[in-house]
Amino acid sequence: MPGITLKISGQPDLARVQGIVSQLTALTCDVLEKRPEQTLVMVHFVPHEQWFINSCSLAELGYNSFRLEVTITDETNTKAQKARFQREAFALLAEEIGNLHPHSNIHLIDCRASAYGYGGVSQEYKHHHP
Repeated sequence: MPGITLKISGQPDLARVQGIVSQLTALTCDVLEKRPEQTLVMVHFVPHEQWFINSCSLAELGYNSFRLEVTITDETNTKAQKARFQREAFALLAEEIGNLHPHSNIHLIDCRASAYGYGGVSQEYKHHHP
């Protein structure tokens, strides 16, 4: 069950979000071999004036940015899968958002199966009690 949090600089754009969420979900399911019905995506917008890199706002720098965090269960994906996801997710978001600051980033968070789950049950429990 991947939990995805995407922060995008700028004002809310629901039309853009729908396309990004759909493509990001498909990419996550394809590359990281996750199930779409268990993929959670939350999108937050942060005004350019409130996003800082090296103490300068994106408004001052004249760039857009994003931060993508994807929480997955530890040991369910290979380094090669994670590297491919990093490349393809960055390319996807660069195309959709445009004019990116080079420090826009992706964080794949490996959580222990006993510390991560949904429906009040850990992934470890689900593994041992299918």
